[in-house]
Amino acid sequence: MENTGTIYLVGAGPGDPDLLTLRAARLIGRAQIVVHDGLVDPVILALARPDAELISVAKRRSKHTLPQNEINALLVREARAGRDVVRLKGGDPLIFGRGGEEAEAAQAAGIKVEIVPGISAANGAAAAAQIALTHREASSIVSFVAGQCKGLSEQDWTGLAGKGRTLVIYMGVKTAPQIAEKLIEDGLAPEMPVAVIENAARPEMRVLRGLLAGLPELVSRERVVSPALIVIGEVAARTPAVDGDLALARVALEASR
Repeated sequence: MENTGTIYLVGAGPGDPDLLTLRAARLIGRAQIVVHDGLVDPVILALARPDAELISVAKRRSKHTLPQNEINALLVREARAGRDVVRLKGGDPLIFGRGGEEAEAAQAAGIKVEIVPGISAANGAAAAAQIALTHREASSIVSFVAGQCKGLSEQDWTGLAGKGRTLVIYMGVKTAPQIAEKLIEDGLAPEMPVAVIENAARPEMRVLRGLLAGLPELVSRERVVSPALIVIGEVAARTPAVDGDLALARVALEASR
């Protein structure tokens, strides 16, 4: 299989092309085919060479352009045809990016695969919003969970959030009411600070702050859309500029009781 191509699982970072690794930028610029997620910014796709084939396998809630097994087959088929394939993913390929599944499919088919890490959505969003996910006075533990998955209500998140801990929720916009209810039922204080970071590291980025009990209303009122991450923990209130916002959120919480 001398003419077999290589599959590169590449992290595109949170959206800003300046946050790509040098390795990622070089691979995008020379790839014959780029298979990309819907969250990859068009500015990053523009780095591909003029004759590269761009294939979107965008996933939306309850609607996939291609099922995962067909994406795996596409990558293997193109590599077997002798083309180097860049599989471009928002954030990092191995954090909620299904990079492990695609690497396993390539290895099972005897195709060479390389994984190029990217700045994760959590790291990129936190940096853009100037939120320290760990802080000596507020948090020494960080957990990442997916807020949009099967069996959300049955998952055990006990201990993932609370004093001295930070919880980062991916894909949690649509399930914000269930998330807030779940965490409060597990014993997390309704007054726990939260931050919702929409379109992180992009010109249209928004950072919305409030309290856990008001998370569903915040997401609804502000019409938050993906991509967005939810940060729950004391670190979400460490920026002095947000003190007024959180004070108003506490007043609203007390009024609702």
